[in-house]
Amino acid sequence: MSGEVTVTGFGVRTAFGTGADALRRGVFAGLPAFAPTTRFDTGPYRTPMAAAAPDGPDAVEDWALRHALAECGTEALDMAGLRPGADAAVLLGIAGDHTSVTRYWRGAGAPDAGDGAATDRVADAVPARLTELLAAHLGSAGPRLTFTNACVASAAAIIHGCRLIASGRTDVAVCAGGYLVEEETFGKFDSGRALSKDGMVRPFSADRSGLLLGDGVAVVVLESAEHTRRRGARPLASVVGWGAATDAHHIAQPHPEGAGLARAARQAMRLAGDPDGAALDYVNAHGTGTRYNDGAETRGLRAAFPDRAESIPVSSTKSTTGHLLEAAGVVEFVITLLALTDGVLPPTAGFTAPDPECDLDYVPNRPREADIRRALTVNAAFGGANTALVLERP
Repeated sequence: MSGEVTVTGFGVRTAFGTGADALRRGVFAGLPAFAPTTRFDTGPYRTPMAAAAPDGPDAVEDWALRHALAECGTEALDMAGLRPGADAAVLLGIAGDHTSVTRYWRGAGAPDAGDGAATDRVADAVPARLTELLAAHLGSAGPRLTFTNACVASAAAIIHGCRLIASGRTDVAVCAGGYLVEEETFGKFDSGRALSKDGMVRPFSADRSGLLLGDGVAVVVLESAEHTRRRGARPLASVVGWGAATDAHHIAQPHPEGAGLARAARQAMRLAGDPDGAALDYVNAHGTGTRYNDGAETRGLRAAFPDRAESIPVSSTKSTTGHLLEAAGVVEFVITLLALTDGVLPPTAGFTAPDPECDLDYVPNRPREADIRRALTVNAAFGGANTALVLERP
């Protein structure tokens, strides 16, 4: 790498609330955020459960993606000590705001004569528009890119931001992701029988029965180490490795041996100068709680770290936040960062009976204090896409 990448700020919102302390109270305490959602009629579906923020007329508008991204972006710049208007790249992983479309077609957002506000909200369903709105809010004139590759979208945005900085093409990259639970995607996952029927997500457990969706929006600020030093800022962490790989095994199922995930993890660790994972202290897993993912992911981690897999703690925070789809990568990046800075491993909540297919140390049910210096966070997506990011404490 020609330029070291540092993390200097973040803003985050989940069903637990806004900011790091909300994650500490929920994710790190192992308290799932799942409850019946009232955002839409769940009667036709197998479960009403999701990790969604409280609803109501004001909450729905406040949680529109354009507003949540803007607020998280402001929080991230404030934490980093950067002013709006910095010539930063803006990179966003998102599928667009489907909630606005649903409300519009049901008449809840139909514009009055001469009022184009509802039409503007429908335009938020175009992913690149949300990137432009975020960049405009931050006053950035830098390059803008939108990633729509499903559950690795925001992780891919972070990886591209790291590449831009490491190659010297930019000093600052604002990387973001967002997903809000909405009926269109909820219905698709329900029809595919991917949702847990009993309202719990139990990653890596023998009795795991599926995933649940959740709200998540986050923005992180990446900078070159030189830029951070020049302005006298204190980095929260460094991103020392990243990798991406596609196994193209199946449109919806991972490779049974986790081949793509293993390749992405090995790429990231080689770039971090630790190909065998000798210095790796923790893995934040994709861990959806589905039958196909968790066994494949376990085998992928064993393939990536054949001599160390059993001694590295692994946990899935989707057991508390739900699956955040396009936002999963960036929110779990923030969670992994907090694990490093706080010295606490977030647990895999809801863990019950061990599964012979899933035989690693999954930090079951309770947080664990640990002096960790280097951590890996991995994500996977439909189509066989896989990403891996390595964070290191200063």
